[in-house]
Amino acid sequence: MKDELTIGGIKLKSRLCIGTGKFHNDSLIPDVIKSSMAQVITVAMRRVDLCSKEENIMNFIPKDMILLPNTSGARTAEEAVRIAKLARAAGLGNWVKIEVITDQKYLLPDNYETLKATERLAKEGFMVLPYMNPDLMVAKQLEEVGAAAVMPLGSPIGSNRGFRTQELVRIMIAESKVPIIVDAGIGRPSEACEAMELGADAVLVNTAIATSSNPISMAAAFANSVKAGRTAYLSGLGTSTLEARASSPLTGFLS
Repeated sequence: MKDELTIGGIKLKSRLCIGTGKFHNDSLIPDVIKSSMAQVITVAMRRVDLCSKEENIMNFIPKDMILLPNTSGARTAEEAVRIAKLARAAGLGNWVKIEVITDQKYLLPDNYETLKATERLAKEGFMVLPYMNPDLMVAKQLEEVGAAAVMPLGSPIGSNRGFRTQELVRIMIAESKVPIIVDAGIGRPSEACEAMELGADAVLVNTAIATSSNPISMAAAFANSVKAGRTAYLSGLGTSTLEARASSPLTGFLS
């Protein structure tokens, strides 16, 4: 039986999504994509310049990738909706990652404005993946208004601080009907594996790959860790105990 992730009716073999920001050279992106085996890639609308042959990020993204334009820079639902519509009009498709951020210190998403933008765009036929602070009640509301998946942060965006919201995300995974994609803050392949072992449907990694010494190799490391974590989750992790339990009998052969 194939283990595929389905979002909005589209089946994905890879559970690792990647981004296009922070690479010291955008020419690395095609090789990073190949190494990561990702099928979904985020791109900030403000980096798309269809009139420029030299500076257009789209020049480095293969045509068979699923584009996930994000609404980076939006501070309100209105701005997020406007950016999403611009992306679709520019030919980037109808998938959109909603980012509404008013906090300029920690760059934490505004769940209230995110919910409003998600509802509006879902009604207009967009495949909406909202980036949000882990909160079960908000996640349920996002589901109700039509989110195709929900993307709780692991820690502040771009921080590489790891999966710090584990307990809150665990609850969301248990109670959600749509895919849960852990996004932001994942800094090491082991942390991506941890999220997958927990039962997350996918992870989105950008900074940890792009700012590593070897982004191509790091992308492969994340691909392997996501596979390992998913396999472990499906296999059923062993129970943990506070006391030691011998794996082999300690008595018998001496008597």
